[in-house]
Amino acid sequence: MAKGKIKVQTENIFPIIKKFLYSDHEIFLRELIANATDATKKLHSLSALGEFKGEIGDDTIEVKLDKAAKTLTISDKGIGMSDEEIKKYINQIAFSGAEEFVSKFKDKTDTQNIIGKFGLGFYSSFMVAERVEIISKNYKDEPAAHWECDGSPEYSLKQGNKETRGTDIILHIAEDSTEFLEEHRISSLLEKYCKFMPIAIKFGTKTIYEDNKEGKKDKDGNVEQVKKEVDNIVNNPSPAWTKTPSSLEDKDYKDFYRELYPMNFEESLFHIHLNVDYPFNLTGILYFPKIKPNMEVQRDKIQLYSRQVFITDSVEGIVPDFLMLLHGVIDSPDIPLNVSRSYLQADGAVKKISSHISKKVADKLEELFKNDRADFEQKWDDIKVFIEYGMLSDEKFFERAQKFALYKTTDGKYYTMDELTEKIKPLQTDKDNKIVFLYASDVQEQHSFIEAATNKGYEVIVLDTALTAHLVGKLEQTVKDSTFARIDADTIDKLINKDEKIPSKLSDKEQEKLKPIIEEVVPKEKFTVLFESMNETDQPMTIVQPEFMRRMKDMSKVGGGMNMFGGAMPDSYNLVVNANHPIISKILNEKDATKQKEITKQTADLAMLSQNMLKGEELTKFIKRSLELI
Repeated sequence: MAKGKIKVQTENIFPIIKKFLYSDHEIFLRELIANATDATKKLHSLSALGEFKGEIGDDTIEVKLDKAAKTLTISDKGIGMSDEEIKKYINQIAFSGAEEFVSKFKDKTDTQNIIGKFGLGFYSSFMVAERVEIISKNYKDEPAAHWECDGSPEYSLKQGNKETRGTDIILHIAEDSTEFLEEHRISSLLEKYCKFMPIAIKFGTKTIYEDNKEGKKDKDGNVEQVKKEVDNIVNNPSPAWTKTPSSLEDKDYKDFYRELYPMNFEESLFHIHLNVDYPFNLTGILYFPKIKPNMEVQRDKIQLYSRQVFITDSVEGIVPDFLMLLHGVIDSPDIPLNVSRSYLQADGAVKKISSHISKKVADKLEELFKNDRADFEQKWDDIKVFIEYGMLSDEKFFERAQKFALYKTTDGKYYTMDELTEKIKPLQTDKDNKIVFLYASDVQEQHSFIEAATNKGYEVIVLDTALTAHLVGKLEQTVKDSTFARIDADTIDKLINKDEKIPSKLSDKEQEKLKPIIEEVVPKEKFTVLFESMNETDQPMTIVQPEFMRRMKDMSKVGGGMNMFGGAMPDSYNLVVNANHPIISKILNEKDATKQKEITKQTADLAMLSQNMLKGEELTKFIKRSLELI
């Protein structure tokens, strides 16, 4: 039996490992199974090259718990190691010096990067084990080796008692880590980190029921079910993203989506299969879920893998920010297994991957639009937030989106921006030769304003997401000679000013006489009373919020540089009085002051009611007053 010291330049590396890596101690299982997977894949490679001529046979990796013995064992049937190989790969840790390790990382919390940088994958086992054994026999059928270490630099190495090829890693679990002796804990880690590893992983057994092979039937005449104990294989070694798109059908993609998100009962809208081998390697499947207009979307739904080994579900830096709303899997061997957030932000290859993913998404959307526009239009309301987000956050995506981004009108028709511009230009160009795009944020609440616009033959588009204020600002910069106005920002003749004068039935003197009467029934600090010459059929009083003021307040809700101003500004509105409406004339000519005030208040309340601004006591008074007037 040989004894020795692990070659590191510090007295004891293992307390350091525990101290600095303990926050991510659960990754030890991923590291050990990843090593077992590599050993198994190497055997397959040697077999393919003709260097290993034996039978590979069953290559399942097995995870075993022995609660009584307080051990957790990871066994593979891979290439194995001789005593000399153990000395080479285990005892000589890939440190440039442990002193450097201590000085460089003593204040860092980026534990996964530490593990990757210094080759500590195997030694992460000491985060949870007080003693670790390796029993291994290599594929050359050399004598087995038995290595043992108790967490100090001291180790023992002797001939092992193992007849079959492969490696057993036996962890004697420490007292402060007994959670890893619980079956459910190990199951959850296998589910999290090893769900799609490329070699089958067994963890215990499970009971299944299958038809009686002899066809024996029960008393009800059904084929008898026979209870059977089988291996519990916890992973899918051949997930959909590892296959070519041509070999998969739509059902396969749907099944994989359910496998990824078993608790999500909604189907995805469509998917993108990534399959790139130059200038970098990238595979994966991204799904478009249904997105709510309020953007209450759960992120961290994209899982990052490296050669089917789970890395993280925090993919900032790899996936463009607006695509974080997607679900699915990305797998790239060009991204190190033990990757840090700072690495992702700085690495050039990662940036190229991010740009490519954005391009592939745009390609897919354009393809869907061109191939089946009707189906694309049906899905539009479910994906528009995602596309709007992309248009605002990624300039290249914005340019591409001009080909497929749709704008729905209040009558349910869909147009691209070019199509919409062409349609409304003849009728919705104002006196300054600007095309005015009218939009509604709430079709129900703004119905009266929409009706006033459509009665004139105008088109009103629906922009009703949290990003609307930002989007219209972007579009105004893009569409030449245009302006966007929410339908309730002013009277329709003011929104699209054709410079067509309608004579006023009220003189300036009469308007001055009326103004204090109206101001008496509405709060002066909130409403500014304005008179306009409008058609007799238009509303007698209309409440509007100026476009600029409302847009700033909307932008402040979701950020965008207006928080300082828009968020602090009090609500202010214009009460627009139709100087040509008969009711306004009636108010002016009413001799009874009490009745005059009553009519004025009723008319103003009607305007407030149409904007859903009449509430509480004021609404109760309005209802009582209305009943008295009937």
